[in-house]
Amino acid sequence: MTVTATSLPAVGEVAPDFTLESTADEDVALASFRGESNVVLAFFPLAFTTVCTAQMCSFTDDFSLFRSVNAKVFGISVDSLPTLKEFKSKHDIGIDLLSDFKRDICRAYGTLMEDTYFSRRAYVIVDRQGVVRWTFVEAELGDRRDNAELLDQLRSLA
Repeated sequence: MTVTATSLPAVGEVAPDFTLESTADEDVALASFRGESNVVLAFFPLAFTTVCTAQMCSFTDDFSLFRSVNAKVFGISVDSLPTLKEFKSKHDIGIDLLSDFKRDICRAYGTLMEDTYFSRRAYVIVDRQGVVRWTFVEAELGDRRDNAELLDQLRSLA
């Protein structure tokens, strides 16, 4: 399935703030990371699908690399919190997953595909000041960025 162009936040803009339920059993507010760490928002279509599973597991595999560049990685999907908890547990995913079940954040970030009601695969890197520094949306749902590309972008923020 091919997806159309998006309206991700522009590089240089303050990232739209949000608070979402997480698989860590506490809400995650983007603003809470200001002055603390960079944040990678990894929007993904649906839990338990092949590419989404590989993507989230790769973040787990490279967890220490992301930590070494002072970055927190969050997977965001429209799946319910119980679904995300099961997905995380089944695949031993080491990052927190955030549930945008109401689709408000996917809409705010321009990733929601209204015809299917789930998110495109997209990435938004937010720096310690809360400013968007890099974005990317996949042209095909089956594509995903290599973590090395994300890590290079994060290293350039230092």
